[in-house]
Amino acid sequence: MKMASVDRTQSTHELKRRETRACVFTSMETSNICQPVIFNPDFFVERLKHEHPQTFTDLVLAHLTRLIDLPGEEFAELTGDCEPRVPSSTGFLRSFNFLRRKEKGVIFGAPLTEEGIAQIYQLIEYLSKNLHIEGLFRVPGHSLRQAALREMLNAGAEIDLETGDFHPNDAASLLKAYLGELPEPLLMHKHYHAHLKIGELTLFNEKGDKTKTPDKDRQVEAYQLIFMLLPPANRSLLKLLLDLLYHTARNQRVNKMSAINLATMFAPQIIWPKNVMACDLQEDIEKLNNGIAFLIRHSQKLFKAPPSIKEYARIYFTGSKTLQSKDDLMLVSGTKEPPAVPHPASIFSPCTRKISGNSSKKLTDTGTYTESALRELYHQVNNMPESAKKKKLIRQFEKQPLVTPSPDPSSPFSRKHWRSRSLGGIIKKKVLGSQISTEKANGKVQGAADSCSGDNSSGGAVLQVKKLPI
Repeated sequence: MKMASVDRTQSTHELKRRETRACVFTSMETSNICQPVIFNPDFFVERLKHEHPQTFTDLVLAHLTRLIDLPGEEFAELTGDCEPRVPSSTGFLRSFNFLRRKEKGVIFGAPLTEEGIAQIYQLIEYLSKNLHIEGLFRVPGHSLRQAALREMLNAGAEIDLETGDFHPNDAASLLKAYLGELPEPLLMHKHYHAHLKIGELTLFNEKGDKTKTPDKDRQVEAYQLIFMLLPPANRSLLKLLLDLLYHTARNQRVNKMSAINLATMFAPQIIWPKNVMACDLQEDIEKLNNGIAFLIRHSQKLFKAPPSIKEYARIYFTGSKTLQSKDDLMLVSGTKEPPAVPHPASIFSPCTRKISGNSSKKLTDTGTYTESALRELYHQVNNMPESAKKKKLIRQFEKQPLVTPSPDPSSPFSRKHWRSRSLGGIIKKKVLGSQISTEKANGKVQGAADSCSGDNSSGGAVLQVKKLPI
């Protein structure tokens, strides 16, 4: 009996061990099967940025100049081809105060670096837990506590701000001081005029005239594009800052700090040109404040790539032709009319450049992005209600010459030529000329001329424009 009992006990333990092994094995197998796949929707955009930075920059500039009109001088500032012309101070008081600033430290007053962001993030993280403080970022902190905190941050120390030695107002004041003492504003001098132009984007009425109602969708897209041109350190800190201010504004019922109040506090620190006073900016102050308030309210959308950029980047690397139906194109573009899809192996911009061996072959195709954008623009103008504005725009298209020499795709882009004239005019001349030259080579122009032989010369030019594929 004893032996039978022992055998039964051993077999029971063995069965339990087998069940345990089976459970462990099943659990591991299940975890492997259910492991989520994380996909970055901006993967191809980031890849294009790192592998072909010049192509990426040209692509972003092409989309940005479609939204805002930048004359040659301002376009050259944006691309860094000339020194930015920003308002400067003429007053003695501001210059004197600037000379009295403290000497540069490791963090404060030094150029923006990842090390500096890591130190300042301690302030941002602490402030994000104290959004209930009334007058946050408006009420100044204690000067002695700020001096001690500044010294610790400059020394690279890891600070425990939860001990109660410092008040949230101390951290808020020091964050503003850090931004204000950067050698260049966080949003950069060369982007100053572009920010002003983005703030001027408004809706059109039924007659095609501009209204005073902001076009928020176009503004969001323009900010997304211009933020893609920022250096990585500027972009990282700006994202952290706007996220903090966004959540601060969401708690405005408690802290009494709305988006426009926060913009008034931070615009001088992150976008005003260095060493200027309010009197030097005059009418631009309201535009700058409203622009920063817009960034705060829409901050959760601004650090994503626009759908059009994502699609071009994906096509650049994959050559996929999956998005062929009209519904798919409308879904990607988010517009009523689908945009023209580029050739899978090519991406173009106003700045045509030679990249490398295989990539240079991609630049020889005629279906450039600029041509597609111009066709889409003409289609939208043609569908506008009859008005004086529409007739004026149609006449501008008709004034383009019938034949313009096509630019050599392999030749480098001439900045000097672009500065001398309006960017929009140059694009229209080159695109219409290139398109007509291509059609002439394929025998299409001759066929169109034969079908309308009774028309006069100006009518023929109109026909050539209207025959552009939409």
